Amino acid sequence: MKILRTLGVMAAGIMALSAATAAHAETRVTLKSAKAASSYYQMAAQLAEAMKTGTDGDVIVTVEESQGSVQNVMEAMVRSGNYVFTSPPGLVGLAQQGKGPFEGRPTEKFEAVRALFPIPSLTMHFVTSRESGVTDFAGLEGKTILLGKGSFGAREGEKYLKLFGLDDKVKLADAELSNAVAALKNGQIDGFVTAGSWPAPNVIEAAAGTDVNILSLSDDQLALTKRDKTVIPAGTYNGQDKDITTASLSVVAFATTQMDDDTAYELTKAFWEQKAKMGESSSWWNGVDPEMLGNIPGKIHPGALRYYAEAGFPVRDDQR
Repeated sequence: MKILRTLGVMAAGIMALSAATAAHAETRVTLKSAKAASSYYQMAAQLAEAMKTGTDGDVIVTVEESQGSVQNVMEAMVRSGNYVFTSPPGLVGLAQQGKGPFEGRPTEKFEAVRALFPIPSLTMHFVTSRESGVTDFAGLEGKTILLGKGSFGAREGEKYLKLFGLDDKVKLADAELSNAVAALKNGQIDGFVTAGSWPAPNVIEAAAGTDVNILSLSDDQLALTKRDKTVIPAGTYNGQDKDITTASLSVVAFATTQMDDDTAYELTKAFWEQKAKMGESSSWWNGVDPEMLGNIPGKIHPGALRYYAEAGFPVRDDQR
């Protein structure tokens, strides 16, 4: 009986040690994303699952809802440990310079922010009906266009019309973007502007129900926008037989230097190795490629750099 009790105690000790080892091996990460109803929140949920799969459960990501990128960057000041957030790189740059919404904030708190990997960009789509005859921006003169209200796409669309000398030459429809597809089909508008990861659901819907054109920006027009260049491949949308060149706002997953190099390496490796699988269920991931690392103006986390060196991905000296 004494031997049995001894063996029981030993077995219990081994089980406890195994449980403690497993708990120690599991790394917890918080991912601050976007509003729960947005596509970027859905992307965050997909990323969380990809990280779990890609690390065999060693990294567990908890997704937190956010009111937007400003909040995400702001929390980098106070969040410790394995905090990951999504944001356009330019916003991080403003925080590090103490400008815009970060004016008066201690810039040294943001100096620790480091990039991990790009995620789908906010890509501009200028969609017109074939019936309108509009095939380029000059053709928008005298036409009725729906921009929507308050969104990034609406603000960008309005800015581009001004940049291209069309602000007083285009009629703006007073309606919400949610009405755009129906209004285009009914001939109430000649076109609409939307921004989002491509392929955009509302553009897919519009192209499926009527013949549409999606306008391309010239090199000069793209330069005026001061945004990144995105090429949407031919065949992405119904009836689209040519590549579309347009402007986009890059979005990146960031961490801080409080994250250790091994964790940053595992996250980055899991992302790129699981990206194709994610793209099978959500095609917006197919638009992310290693060349998009070039759209990151700041520093990349050393752990992520280790993976990029192994994979042979292009990284500039100023990103190291």
